[in-house]
Amino acid sequence: MEPISIAMGLAQFVPQLVKWLTGSKDAEAGAQKVVDIAAQVTGVVDPARLQEALAADRALQIQFQQAVMANSTELDRLFLADTQSARQRDVELAHAGIRNYRASMLVAVAVLLVLVCLTITVWMSDANDFIKASVTLVMGRALGWVDQVFSFEFGTTRANKTKDDTIRDLAR
Repeated sequence: MEPISIAMGLAQFVPQLVKWLTGSKDAEAGAQKVVDIAAQVTGVVDPARLQEALAADRALQIQFQQAVMANSTELDRLFLADTQSARQRDVELAHAGIRNYRASMLVAVAVLLVLVCLTITVWMSDANDFIKASVTLVMGRALGWVDQVFSFEFGTTRANKTKDDTIRDLAR
C-alpha cells in the first residue's frame, strides 16, 4: 500500500493527521513521515499491519499520538512549504516588475461568474428548483475561489499571521 492510504487509516487515532495528508503537493512525504512514526512506536515493520497494531493496544495509540505531536513541526513544515513557495513566487514576480496576469484573470473570472449567477438568480426567480440549486452551487463554488484569493493575499485571521511566522521560521 502507498503511504497516503496507510497514513489516512492511522488518522483514526490522530484526527489532525488529515490536515497534513491533504491539500499539499508534499502530502506523500508527510504520509511517509507518519508511517515511519507509527512503525517506530509499534515496532511493526509491515506498513499494512500498523493500523491493526495500534487498534489492538490503547497504550500504543497514546504513544503514537504523543509521537505525532512531537513531530508536528516537521509535519507542519511539509504542509506549509507548498503555500510558502506560492507566496514567494508572487513576491519575486513583483520584485522583478512582472505582473501575475494569470492570477488576476482567474480572480476576474471568479468574480464575473458570481455576478452572472446572481443575475440569473434574480432574473429567473420563477425557474424550477433544479436550476436554482445548480446556479446556487456554481455561485457557492465561485465565492469559495474568491475567498481563497483573499485568504492567500491578505490572510483572514490572527492565526494566519501565526502561520506566516511559522512558515518563515521553518524556512530558516
